Amino acid sequence: MEVEFIWKTTEDHWDNTNTPDNTWEEKPSPKQGLRYMRINLTLDSRTMAMHAKGSRVLTVFSGLRSQHRPRPSSSRTSPVFPDGRLRPAPPPPRHIAAPLTLLGLMPPPLRFAANISWLFPDIPTLPGRIRAAGRAGFRAVEVAWPYGADPGEMKAALGESNAELVLLNTPPGDVSAGELGLGAVPGRQDGFRTGLHQAVTWAQDLGCTRIHIMAGRVPTGIDRSSVEKEMEETFIENLIYAADILDRAGMVGLIEPINCRITEPRYFLNTPQQGASILQKVGRSNVKMQMDLYHWQIMDGNLTENIKTYFPLIGHVQVAQVPHRNEPDSPGELNFTYLYDLLQELGYQGYIGCEYKPRGDTAAGLGWLEDYRRRSDRRDPEK
Repeated sequence: MEVEFIWKTTEDHWDNTNTPDNTWEEKPSPKQGLRYMRINLTLDSRTMAMHAKGSRVLTVFSGLRSQHRPRPSSSRTSPVFPDGRLRPAPPPPRHIAAPLTLLGLMPPPLRFAANISWLFPDIPTLPGRIRAAGRAGFRAVEVAWPYGADPGEMKAALGESNAELVLLNTPPGDVSAGELGLGAVPGRQDGFRTGLHQAVTWAQDLGCTRIHIMAGRVPTGIDRSSVEKEMEETFIENLIYAADILDRAGMVGLIEPINCRITEPRYFLNTPQQGASILQKVGRSNVKMQMDLYHWQIMDGNLTENIKTYFPLIGHVQVAQVPHRNEPDSPGELNFTYLYDLLQELGYQGYIGCEYKPRGDTAAGLGWLEDYRRRSDRRDPEK
């Protein structure tokens, strides 16, 4: 079993006890006084001991990669059974995520971002909503399409609110024609590239490093099955193009499965399984999956296993209760206390976007966030 963790600590002294195959590599930290260390460990049946002496582990991130290796043998296994039947090929290594509590570590608390396309709907402008989010205690916001606003005013509002913009979407395309993104729409590659460059320009100006690359809808009047292969090929082509552009800008692209049962019946990308398959074919490390728990629950459920399975691919998270898409503590199917604990234990360090419909006043409905913060403070032994 191989484990790869990235640790960030305030001290230099590490005691790492395990097998002779252990290696570690220092990486520069963007923050003064902190250092990154990458430690590759090979675990066997013995107990792993790793201690950070004289320091508090501030951040731990990464997944656990489990590979089932064959036991040593004096001869290779024959590719056929004695009766002549071919043996099935061994399954590929499975990528899962390991809870940090496996090592007895205190996971860092989760961070939340206000989605200003959904929250504070009584405020007419995006800069005004940014300021409202700041007053409500958010230090990060996300937005669907900021392109009708004044970028200078948005930048000023972010500065005044001591907040950062953590996500925006590529333009939807021709809304009057029913478009909702162009990433997977055949024949719209030029429009996709124009929109991508527009999104990158806005993101650079506003200090945003994540862009949701919208797949788009199956064209009206066309059966999904007849165009699915072409749409996937178009999406992969556009994502590879986007990955190169985003890499030069130091950004990450995200693809989001959106449910086709309630929200968007004709949206092309619907499930985490479909998203993971596309990401594998794209093969670029700066294109990841955006996990909206609302959509994932509606399409597939099985959230614990799906989160663990696809955790290494997840670059952003969004939340809303199912089925009415209101606050996380509103009546519904999802146990967010459990889900927050799971994400925290897995070491999720991105932002969680609050993309839901407030049942009333947005600020008055943030009791769920205060509850999370109080519970998180009680779990932190240093507070």
